[in-house]
Amino acid sequence: MIMFAAPHPPLLVSLGVVALIAWRVYSRVRRMVGRQVFSAKRAWATVAVFPLLLVLILLGSFGRLPVLAALGAGVGLGVALGYLGLRLTKFEQGPINLYYTPSAHLGIALSLLLIGRVGYRIANLYLSEVPTASPSALFNSPLTLAIFGILVGYYVSYAMGLLKWARQAGVTAKHAPLEQPSA
Repeated sequence: MIMFAAPHPPLLVSLGVVALIAWRVYSRVRRMVGRQVFSAKRAWATVAVFPLLLVLILLGSFGRLPVLAALGAGVGLGVALGYLGLRLTKFEQGPINLYYTPSAHLGIALSLLLIGRVGYRIANLYLSEVPTASPSALFNSPLTLAIFGILVGYYVSYAMGLLKWARQAGVTAKHAPLEQPSA
């Protein structure tokens, strides 16, 4: 009978977080290639979930000044990029729904930045012959957390801008998006 050892808990946590990040990056890149229907639920979920993740990482990084500084600088840069992204976004009000076309170049560049950094850290941690750090070190790197901060700042400020635009267009959260009528 062949028995397998149970995976190490920090490895499972790291793999779970990496899978969550990969799923979010994939869904975001997939949505960036064209016009999108505005979804208040999606925007509010972004405004709620990303700051929660940021707080959890802040709590885990408490006392490590370089990591906290990098995370804060990343958030600041991300907010600025979010406002730039809103300025580059094409907004449309259709007869039934609101539509927007985000800047594909900016969104894809940010996504590739994250994919590249996470891929580098994973390769560094798991493919080196002599492991130099634990899997949890993936989230202790100032550069990694600066990139995470950029994405949090970008996505939250962009979602808040979309909500503001929808409110100015006269669409409330309970009415957006409206379903297309059947033919």
